[in-house]
Amino acid sequence: MRSLSLATLAAGTVAALSIAAPAFAQDATERAPFDGVYVGGTIGFDAQANDQRTVLFDRNLDGTYGDTVTTATGANAFSPGFCNGAATSTAPVACRNDKDNISWSARVGIDKQYGNIVIGVVGEGGKTYISDAQSAFSTTPAFYTFTRKVDYIGSVRLRAGYAANTTLFYATGGGLYANLKHRFGTSNTANTFTGRGKDDAWGYVVGGGIEQKLGRNFSVGLEYLYNSVKDNKYVVRVTRGTAPATNPFVLAPNTAGTDIKRGDPNFRWNSVRAVATFRF
Repeated sequence: MRSLSLATLAAGTVAALSIAAPAFAQDATERAPFDGVYVGGTIGFDAQANDQRTVLFDRNLDGTYGDTVTTATGANAFSPGFCNGAATSTAPVACRNDKDNISWSARVGIDKQYGNIVIGVVGEGGKTYISDAQSAFSTTPAFYTFTRKVDYIGSVRLRAGYAANTTLFYATGGGLYANLKHRFGTSNTANTFTGRGKDDAWGYVVGGGIEQKLGRNFSVGLEYLYNSVKDNKYVVRVTRGTAPATNPFVLAPNTAGTDIKRGDPNFRWNSVRAVATFRF
């Protein structure tokens, strides 16, 4: 699994730095406050950035999205519009807001302190309970809603900062993996809808924080992260089902159906979390 690859990469990086660290050690009896291997955990709150409101259509199944789905009279079948949220009725003004929620994670890392400068690497895995939806509304009337949730996440990040005695101010950034769960719902019971696509999403995470030592081995901190993964592989194929031949999704000359997907190819969220760390 790709998530296992992230964990293997993190473990390998930490092991490599652990081997190299003694060669640069200052004095084992006078170790710098932010020098060495550590484990920790976080708990926080995740809030989503605004995404696009549109749902895109590939009417002729050529792989290019942005087509207009029209009725037999040539009218736009989705003229009621779209909303950034999950539909609660067939009216485009009736949508629930995206769900922001708590998150948690566990981490392992290693830092090397050179005077006031701290450089390190950290691997992290955990879960966030946010969910994101986009909806389209047809003149039928009917709604069509894409929903995605994060199952679990993992990242490997570099960390660099400035230590003022026992207080560390740092910036961090690296690669991010998210395993997503996709769902599609509609009030249209005539056509047939078949979803396909990957749940694996890759991207990046950047941010910063502050860490305060409370003793030789224990510290607490506050951290902010901006997370972004590319999620554009989930597509729903709409075919005729029990609908008439004049149905907009299968209207001649393209009778094979229509592909639909989210208009926004990225899943983004902000994380603010409390951090607890134990250093060996």
